[in-house]
Amino acid sequence: MTRKQLATILSFLCTFLLLLVTSGISNYTTAGELPQDGVGTAFRQMIVNPPLPDAFDFAGESVPLVNFDVRESLQRELTVLCYWHASMIYTMQLANRFFPIIEPVLREEGVPDDFKYLCVAESNLQQAVSPMKAVGFWQFLEQTAKEYGLEITTEIDERYHIEKATRAACAYLKKAHEKYGNWALAAASYNVGHKNLDRYIARQHQTSYYNLLLPEETGRYLFRAAAFKLIHRSPAQYGFHIRPGDLFKPLQWTEVRITGAVDDWAAFAASHGTNYKIFKYFNPWLRDAGLINAGKKMYVVKIPKKGFREMGE
Repeated sequence: MTRKQLATILSFLCTFLLLLVTSGISNYTTAGELPQDGVGTAFRQMIVNPPLPDAFDFAGESVPLVNFDVRESLQRELTVLCYWHASMIYTMQLANRFFPIIEPVLREEGVPDDFKYLCVAESNLQQAVSPMKAVGFWQFLEQTAKEYGLEITTEIDERYHIEKATRAACAYLKKAHEKYGNWALAAASYNVGHKNLDRYIARQHQTSYYNLLLPEETGRYLFRAAAFKLIHRSPAQYGFHIRPGDLFKPLQWTEVRITGAVDDWAAFAASHGTNYKIFKYFNPWLRDAGLINAGKKMYVVKIPKKGFREMGE
């Protein structure tokens, strides 16, 4: 076969393959139609704009989606999260584990259930430490945490205590709601602080979160929480097909009261049928290898339920 003949054959093959690819693409792009073979299929096969509801509320307060800027702000956060696949799946798995701890506290404190999504927006339900040294699920700075009753020492840091940190966050949010008269501004103040938010309100003569020009992080803050709510509430609608068995099981534990010193938490864990790694997973607020507890304060530690670590119930 001559070089010229080989070139002719290759040219023919390239043209044929290009026609095949073009034909395949046209099946999905004609008239802008999306495949209809199942909820969420479009998200797996094409990059599309995730749908917004016609009406929506957060914490029982209507989000004014009739305003173009509000719709676009929510659309932005929803699009970002919909294509943040691995992190969103992990967050939904963690939610199945930790929402059962957070939800009862919100209910007991009289704070709307939707604020669990604010917690997701803060930390993705992880014991995170921010560059500004905000800590835990609710991302408390040390000074604010102490103002709201959380203990922080070399041995204890209750910003890592899910129930106590949630209760402290509720206290902050209820105080802010009383001050501002609505939950949207209460949420904004959680991000930017009362003094800063007061300054923006005074300067702009507005008392609605949706009418205020705020720093980018605060301006996106509530919309990010709202986007988490939309996806968590209807994951399949946004392309996330998670089987019940994929979700992390809620923690199960018994409680032990401590009123004195503990020389070695690892030895303590072993004496209760677990190990230090798992014990610390249940009690991340214990920050040292032991506990001096000079004031003989009473602490409650969680001991994982026997057999919990194994895959079976």
